Amino acid sequence: MNRYPWWKYAIILVALVVGALYTAPNFFGESPAVQVSSAKPTVKVDQALVGRVQEALKSAGVNADFVALEGTSVRARFADTDTQLKARDAIAKALIADPNDAPYIVALNLVSRSPKWMASVNALPMYLGLDLRGGVHFLMQVDMKAALTKRAEALSGDARTLLRDRSIRAAVTRDGNNVDVRVRDRAAADAARNELTDNLPDLAWVESADGDGFRLVGTLKPEAGRRIQDQAVKQNITTLHNRVNELGVAEPVIQQQGIDRVVVQLPGVQDTAKAKDIIGRTATLEMRLVDDSAEAGAAAVGSGPVPFGAERYVERGGAPLILKRQVILTGDNLTDAQAGIDSQNQEPKVDLTVDAKGARIMRDVSRENVGKRMAILLIEKGKGEVITAPVIRSELGARFQISGSMTTQEANDTALLLRAGSLAAPMEIIEERTIGPSLGAENIDKGFKSVTYGFAAIAVFMCAYYLLFGVFSTVALAFNLALLVALLSMLQATLTLPGIAAIALTLGMAIDANVLINERVREELRSGIAPQLAIQTGYERAWGTILDSNITTLIAGLALFAFGSGPVKGFAVVHCLGILTSMFSAVVFSRGLVNLWYGRQKKLKSVSIGQVWKPNATPGTAVTPEA
Repeated sequence: MNRYPWWKYAIILVALVVGALYTAPNFFGESPAVQVSSAKPTVKVDQALVGRVQEALKSAGVNADFVALEGTSVRARFADTDTQLKARDAIAKALIADPNDAPYIVALNLVSRSPKWMASVNALPMYLGLDLRGGVHFLMQVDMKAALTKRAEALSGDARTLLRDRSIRAAVTRDGNNVDVRVRDRAAADAARNELTDNLPDLAWVESADGDGFRLVGTLKPEAGRRIQDQAVKQNITTLHNRVNELGVAEPVIQQQGIDRVVVQLPGVQDTAKAKDIIGRTATLEMRLVDDSAEAGAAAVGSGPVPFGAERYVERGGAPLILKRQVILTGDNLTDAQAGIDSQNQEPKVDLTVDAKGARIMRDVSRENVGKRMAILLIEKGKGEVITAPVIRSELGARFQISGSMTTQEANDTALLLRAGSLAAPMEIIEERTIGPSLGAENIDKGFKSVTYGFAAIAVFMCAYYLLFGVFSTVALAFNLALLVALLSMLQATLTLPGIAAIALTLGMAIDANVLINERVREELRSGIAPQLAIQTGYERAWGTILDSNITTLIAGLALFAFGSGPVKGFAVVHCLGILTSMFSAVVFSRGLVNLWYGRQKKLKSVSIGQVWKPNATPGTAVTPEA
């Protein structure tokens, strides 16, 4: 009656092992570390850099617990902060010859102390938020005026191209955030107004006399201005995400605050100057033609001056390249870049997609320059480097590809750099804050104590009130806590103080299911049912109530997740996962413990579940089965 089949115990055993394995890394704590990341799009971080870092530490007489390549950065772990600072200086001295043109970012960080064999099976600790781990916090202001000006410049270019394609003679200029169109006669004014109204809906056109001619002034509509500003903030957030993720910062928080502000939080990064360098890595993407003249060739090898209207840059391999100053396209025109394999020759490629304006420009430029090279240039901090410079094989349009002489990894790297794009509008830091690891450790300690004391209080009450069944409930509660932490670790979730509050709340909610079960079993015993049948009936009848109550609570948690942001969303994630694990632990795991203890007793006469008051008992007396 109260016996589980072997496969149910196997599921419980697997859950126990997985819970213990993936919970364990969270108890090892963190050690000071030095993180080495790429500061330029043309500089790669690979296994060879690990050797250089190890050699630098050896030369400086600094011992590291380990040096390893993790993601897109090299991390070296040390025993204490003094060694960490010495190592940072030694690595920076060995890798950075010119601080004004640094190829790498050498920053202080924190890494887990968990054994490497755990990491090999992906048993990693949860990420800790800024309030628990320490790190840097920036509040950045987006220059909305610049975003509107940039859009007005693009619209004036669209108007110029449109009228030229329709053979309408007009002088198009930008006046602030307005587009100014001047024509000579009424027919041209009417034709221009019709075309501009139909094709540029973001502008409201007003006509006026202009001497012998006519003037059309296009002003951004209010709704279009709001949309442009919103898109500028979202594009900046996406660009910042791409840049920070490239540097391997664990779980950065980059989100909009208000209309024109962005919050950037980098947990674990203690060096504010380096953090500024990280978030400042926002680039401008440009496409230019390569100057293939004889003068450019001589300038490339250093035997002549750079021709007028051209500039000297360096390719990813280090070779010099002379590019024309005229910009064909910018990152604003690029909508997507994805790595893939060419179906014809099975070589790695990068597929690019540009907007309608970019497609028109690409068709015109590529048609006139077949057989010539077009360079894709990434400009950061006023310095540009050529990502790639492929040859134009035919006329191009909205979609085209880059292929030839690249590995799969190089294709992925190139696509990532192209997708990173550029900022839609400039940003400046208006607030910065550093939270030290000591404050984070204090928050962790307080949060850990709150969960521990809460668990201890629940355990004492359950064991005193329900006796052995209270012990089963307490063990199930401990299992639930381990399973919840293991799930958060497996999902690599970010734990913050609200998350710890959600864990504490989950403990109280999880034990509620066990209380329902225990009371239901007591009710069956009061009605005179045999103990074995009372256990079975108690669990079966309590299940419906447990399911209903948890579903309603889960709906509330999902609402918090859907409509909340930041700490509220983090609380909701832990809350929802806690509901799921509590249902498993309270119903499946605790039933397994009860079945192991009582299930094989054929002639069970009593159970240890505390006082069971029977209606027909003499007043003032109680029946206490197996007290």
